[in-house]
Amino acid sequence: METIRHFVKNPAYTGIIWLVARLFIGYEFITAGLEKIESGTWIGGDAISGFLKGALGKASGDHPEVMGWYTDLVNNVFMPNATIFSTLVAIGEVAVGVALVLGIVTKFAAFWGAVMNFSFLAAGVSSSNPQMLVLEVAMIFGGAGVAFYGVDKFLMPYLAKALHINREVEPTTKTGGSLPAPRPVS
Repeated sequence: METIRHFVKNPAYTGIIWLVARLFIGYEFITAGLEKIESGTWIGGDAISGFLKGALGKASGDHPEVMGWYTDLVNNVFMPNATIFSTLVAIGEVAVGVALVLGIVTKFAAFWGAVMNFSFLAAGVSSSNPQMLVLEVAMIFGGAGVAFYGVDKFLMPYLAKALHINREVEPTTKTGGSLPAPRPVS
């Protein structure tokens, strides 16, 4: 039992599992994003319109795959700004993928990956999105091992020091604590 506890609490060990998850998700995002960029229709184009029209087609019937709130979002936000969102999706997929593979701002990248995967799921597309979403949410709430084998292992302590985050607070009273000494009750 102690061996298992040691394994689970040691980021050097759990980091290996997180590294595999990061590499899987990163690879998926990089390949999807590069495919979009190389097609020539996503950057500065409105290639996302076809995807969104497919989502709108799944929004009817007794048991629609796409919820009403998402169709409103598609009609009122995404379709009128299709060029912007096409570019954002293509570049965003590559950026999230590279950040996860290298372990740079890992939890931030996992959050935006989760946002994209949730959006794809809301549009009625499953593919590898459910598995990726589960792993991304786990990464967001995971411990220090998430980026143990990545740039974050060195970047985050540097940023914390540079931004004066997690500094020890010196006691402000002579009692040694941060609260004032109690007053006698009259």
